[in-house]
Amino acid sequence: MSRIELLERLKEIQKMPRYQGRDITTISAVLSNQALATHIEVCEQATVVKQVPD
Repeated sequence: MSRIELLERLKEIQKMPRYQGRDITTISAVLSNQALATHIEVCEQATVVKQVPD
């Protein structure tokens, strides 16, 4: 996946309720593509975990 695709994916995650009011995108400036992909995966997994009902 290209860096642009990763950044667009991260922007979509930023819009999710869990991350509204938090900045999860600034870190992308210093991350390699592999690290950025991992950051996105972790953010996505955290979103899924939160959506699971108790």
